Amino acid sequence: MPKHPPRAWQRMLSGRRLDLLDPTPVDIEVEDIAHGLAFVARWNGQTRGDWPYSVAEHSLLVEDLFTRMNPAQPAKWRLAALLHDAPEYVIGDMISPVKAAVGAAYADLDARLAAAVHIRFGLPAAIPAPVKRAIKAADRVSAWMEAVRIAGFAEPEADRLFGRPSAALIADLEIRLRPPALVRADYLARHAALLAACSQ
Repeated sequence: MPKHPPRAWQRMLSGRRLDLLDPTPVDIEVEDIAHGLAFVARWNGQTRGDWPYSVAEHSLLVEDLFTRMNPAQPAKWRLAALLHDAPEYVIGDMISPVKAAVGAAYADLDARLAAAVHIRFGLPAAIPAPVKRAIKAADRVSAWMEAVRIAGFAEPEADRLFGRPSAALIADLEIRLRPPALVRADYLARHAALLAACSQ
């Protein structure tokens, strides 16, 4: 009797059944992404405060930073910045050294999920390299801010690991620690606004 392959899908709260190894855009809903990311903690939860610093909150900050750093970029790339960590709604967040240790298998899983997310929301499966680099630059600024303000890093250590951002760029930005329901609502609202801007 043939063996059934091991289950690789997860039932989402929307009712969708997402195959993590072979994801399809039709099984991706922004409500699932926002909910999942609002409950996934950055820095493995090792941050100061009464709430975890969620991937959803981080994503909102990265999109803000990307827009500040690249004001001429169209809405579709701001949407890509908001969605840059979207696969983590089902595979969780790993700190960079662990991702490197796990290697190509994690990167491949992340890439397949990201491609399905992008297609679902009208973006190309693969984000153009210059845009991806610009999003990564914003991501590194966010990482520096988080490291110094809530994750216990000294500034010289954060400078060495992430690069020191412009003081003017981040002067008025806060790291917010909020209940997941509030972050989820803000993520959904920002996604809706960017999606609407993409269609104009």
